[in-house]
Amino acid sequence: MCSIFTKHTHKMTKYSDWLGYFSTIFFFFSLLRGKKITKMQQVNDPPPPSAVEEPEPPECPVCLQPYDAVTAIPRVLSCGQTTCEACLKLLPRPFPNTIRCTVCTLLLKLPNSLSSLPKNLDLLYFSSLLHRTRPLEEKTVIPPGTKSASPPSVLKPWPHEFYCRWRRWILPEDCISIGGARLDSDGGVLDGIVLRFFGSDRVMGCVLREKEYVGLVKVGILVEGSKLIKPSYESGILTVLWGMGEEERDKLGVILNAGFRVSNVGKAYGFWCDEADKSVYIVFQKFASSNFITDCVFKRGKVENERLIADEMSFLGVVGVEICEVLSRLHLEGLTVGYLSLNCLGFDYFSRVCVDLSEVVNSSRRVSRAVHRACTDADFGLKDMLLDHQNLVFLSPEVLLQLVVKAAGWFEMDSLNVYEVGPVSDVWSVASLLVWVIVGSSFVKEMESFLHSVVNAVRNEKGCDYAGLYVVWMEKVSALLKRRLGLDFAPLLDILCRCLGLEPGHRPMATELWKCLRGLVVKPQFDIGLTLRNEQRNQESGHCIVLGDVWRMVDETEDGSKGEEESGKDDVRLRVEGDVIDGIAHGNFKCLEMKGHLGFITGLAISGGFLFSSSYDKIVSVWSLEDFTHVHSFKGHEHKVMSVIFVDGKQPLCISGDNEGVICIWDASFPFSEVPIKKLHENKDWRYSGIHAMTNSGTDYLFTGSGDRLVKAWSLQDHNFVCAMSGHKSVVSSLVLCSGVLYSGSWDGTVRLWSLGDYSPLTVLGDDKLGNVVPVSSLAADHNLLFVGHDNGNITIWHDDVLVKSTQRHEGSVFSVATNGKWLFSGGWDKKISVQEVSEAAEGVDVVPLGTIACNSPITALLYRHGKLFVGQADRIIKVYYGV
Repeated sequence: MCSIFTKHTHKMTKYSDWLGYFSTIFFFFSLLRGKKITKMQQVNDPPPPSAVEEPEPPECPVCLQPYDAVTAIPRVLSCGQTTCEACLKLLPRPFPNTIRCTVCTLLLKLPNSLSSLPKNLDLLYFSSLLHRTRPLEEKTVIPPGTKSASPPSVLKPWPHEFYCRWRRWILPEDCISIGGARLDSDGGVLDGIVLRFFGSDRVMGCVLREKEYVGLVKVGILVEGSKLIKPSYESGILTVLWGMGEEERDKLGVILNAGFRVSNVGKAYGFWCDEADKSVYIVFQKFASSNFITDCVFKRGKVENERLIADEMSFLGVVGVEICEVLSRLHLEGLTVGYLSLNCLGFDYFSRVCVDLSEVVNSSRRVSRAVHRACTDADFGLKDMLLDHQNLVFLSPEVLLQLVVKAAGWFEMDSLNVYEVGPVSDVWSVASLLVWVIVGSSFVKEMESFLHSVVNAVRNEKGCDYAGLYVVWMEKVSALLKRRLGLDFAPLLDILCRCLGLEPGHRPMATELWKCLRGLVVKPQFDIGLTLRNEQRNQESGHCIVLGDVWRMVDETEDGSKGEEESGKDDVRLRVEGDVIDGIAHGNFKCLEMKGHLGFITGLAISGGFLFSSSYDKIVSVWSLEDFTHVHSFKGHEHKVMSVIFVDGKQPLCISGDNEGVICIWDASFPFSEVPIKKLHENKDWRYSGIHAMTNSGTDYLFTGSGDRLVKAWSLQDHNFVCAMSGHKSVVSSLVLCSGVLYSGSWDGTVRLWSLGDYSPLTVLGDDKLGNVVPVSSLAADHNLLFVGHDNGNITIWHDDVLVKSTQRHEGSVFSVATNGKWLFSGGWDKKISVQEVSEAAEGVDVVPLGTIACNSPITALLYRHGKLFVGQADRIIKVYYGV
């Protein structure tokens, strides 16, 4: 039968060659007779001009260069089409000695040497003739870099570029667990524990060790959408980030990157979402806390009139130097803390001072709220919030003014300029910390008096001599420092007073303070001259943590309830109008059910306004797509129907196959017949277990995959068996045909590719070695992408027959995979439909998980057509998801 089919195909090829030959002769004689030869017009093209148009020389369909005997030699392919030899050398070859015709898209076999292909002598002659009579024309040059605009994704609010930028900061869902109490209404840092080791190239430098403690700071709450679909873990986090302002996200990016570039700063590992409270957290590294600074100060509180000894000054110098080094590096990264708190300082394994970013962002939220409440609530004491001995916070005057003006914009400070917050704001905070260590509780009392005066002025809505109050406060602090330091540390006294100045422009940089403090530890004559990298004296820092709103809670929206507003409408035809993908994006999609089958749904097919479904109940049911009601039942099988397809031709056909190898061909035109047009029977042997999959090549051939490990071809013209393709080592479970290639998936774990020209094997995808076999349960193809569902829940993606992605989206077998453009739907044993977006980029193929639709039974068949998602289930129900 194979030889008969090959002979028949050869005759058809000869016929095409003769047809092309006569067309060429007709073209030649028309040219000699002087007839005008013009291009075929489209339906909507304007009428041709009255002027005589010169005939164009024949050109290559790929490079559009006119054929000649040197640079663009026309070569005739086995399909009868012509392409220049230069393009044939450059065209990709998906398989050895094969090429895909650029005109008819058939996969053709090539000889080892392209020069052995025959030249199209007629086209060469016509081209040379027209070149002699046709004047040289200028071709339109397309500017380089011109791209067609692609519509944004409708299944997610964020563009793909946003996903590519932030996905590396998304931590795995199962790597962290919350310990201790939940986050209260006032916010705070939660303690988290790492459940498993995690290190990923996608997250910059991220290494989380098992049982390591981390800090969790809440940055948002997942937005609830439609009750039918649950956003994926990654999609939920990205949606929260997308809901922030651009400035807030930029600040997050600076914090994330600064943690990995600056030593002795707690790393921000990335974002993690807790399934229990639907909250998104940023995960920070935690440092061991120590109270030795506080203990040192309060032990000396009783003898504040005594001067500091040499060891105490050395201790002060070491702490100050390390704090200046960390803050200076943060400033170079464009990040300003804006304040300093004892809780923000931690210590590593070598007792070096570190900045705990989790406490920084937590304190920033607490400070902002405290200032706002103090300006509006007379019963609230700001000093109690900021000057508590266990949580002392040092705010520079410009930071305090910024927060006060933000809390009460009507308040006037005697026309005092509100200075910008920048690197020298942190210098003020460091100096305040050092003064507190030197002076003790007296400094806190003076700070309390100053804050009390400022807050009272704000509450009373009257003018305030802010500069005057500050000068008085500064004089008192300077007197306290002179009493404690004396003349032995005059340089330190001078630089601390300058750091505490009101105007930021008159303060020294962190490097200058660092150099002075270093002199307390290393004598100048023994200092080898190490210096910090000089900072720019630019007070306007890129980002200040304490002034940002990035840490505010993200309010839940009411978009999720929008889909319930029209729940009372019963007219299906009025509601089933939108695309299900658009509906999922906006929470406006619903589901209807079609019941009637008495067994497992095994296959779905659509055409002609009808849905055809096969089932274990031995029946193929027909459903109307107008009102989704049952129309007809094809009853001719005596065993379970395993697959169904539709053949759209002059006579539409519905073809079904059962697990005993019987193929029924039905007339699919209305009114439907009661008996099949034809029944085909497979040959049985001891390995036989029936038909498992079917597909078709137009109206010419039917292909079946069977339990006998064979892929069979049948003629749809005379209903005869054509040939069998062998190679699989187990049941052929799925078939798909795309771009002239037949793909067959098997329980042996491989996908085999077959040529439609002569049914020869092209290549094998996957591994069928013992111990590595993962059975293939479903296939879907779109252009050069192949999606393979496996029994272990994996979906592998092949691009031009190269494995580019493997994703775990299901628990258990993936029984069905469907694709339509860039959307990928998959379903299986875990009763979930996974929705993913597939995109091709320069670096490869990317898959974005968008969400899952929960079902009440395993999904056995999927089909996306006409903007609707059709789902066949094991509980005998067919669901239709549609947009409203």
